[in-house]
Amino acid sequence: MKRWLCALLVVMMFWTSLPFSPALSEQMYLIADSNTRKLTETELWKWDYESLGYILNEIFARHGYDFIPGGQYDIYFRSLPWYTPNNSNDNNKTCYDRLNEIEWYNQDLIKQVRQYMRDTKNYNSKGKSVWDNYSRGFDVLQGFAYVEFKKNQTLPVYSAPSAGSWRGANGKASVSTNGAVYAWGAEKGWLLIMYETNNGGVRVGYFDRSKVEGKVTGDAFYREAAFSYMPAVIIDSCTLTDDPARQTTQIRTLQAGTQVTYLMTTINRNSWAYIETTAPDGRVCRGFIPARCIDLGTEDTAGDGYVNK
Repeated sequence: MKRWLCALLVVMMFWTSLPFSPALSEQMYLIADSNTRKLTETELWKWDYESLGYILNEIFARHGYDFIPGGQYDIYFRSLPWYTPNNSNDNNKTCYDRLNEIEWYNQDLIKQVRQYMRDTKNYNSKGKSVWDNYSRGFDVLQGFAYVEFKKNQTLPVYSAPSAGSWRGANGKASVSTNGAVYAWGAEKGWLLIMYETNNGGVRVGYFDRSKVEGKVTGDAFYREAAFSYMPAVIIDSCTLTDDPARQTTQIRTLQAGTQVTYLMTTINRNSWAYIETTAPDGRVCRGFIPARCIDLGTEDTAGDGYVNK
């Protein structure tokens, strides 16, 4: 596998306001002793496919591996109190040189299990998830931060940063500022948000930031979002949704071979690729698919291309 050629230039803040003790820091490892004990295939099969990617990269993050800025692993590990990136210019050779024999063994084993999952298309979706430790009310996507608005406002929500894009709830999707609203950042004046709908689902979409009245509390409202805009191909048939938390909304089915525009990867209980395509009515539409269903031609995984001697 190769590194991703493109990545987001996004700096995210979350989980950083909590007071972390050494004991809590230890709990925030997925497998705390993967540097001192040989893992087994049986225990790895207790985790789902996406989580094994984080367990693999945790081995390298322990030694300060510099992940691609804005990538899913960079965002995740920078949120943890024990991670300190090397910020070196030697293509992570310093990190690789620090790994011991057990760690190299474990990363090889994890890669073998993940490859088998891919080959058999058995992603162990009922296995343990990296997100189990961090869920809040509903599974807020990593990188979205709580924003507080003046109450009693209702704002129309669209799937993309344009009033001409596809709109959920039969063209009536909207958000009330009386409920919890999480934001990622704004694109062309449109704020990307995540909120719970009246029917018990969750929606991710955009509203016009200029339409908001009164005081707004939360840095996410004011920051600008940056996306990759990479051409990509769907490799497994999948469902496009604007609800990556409870998945009650299905926008359309995307068949293998479909050309889309990749925007970013983020996680909650699952790993999601955020993409732009078209809705069944032909309008521009953005939504989420399982990250494994898209081919970017590359993957941001520590240790790839490096031969340990």
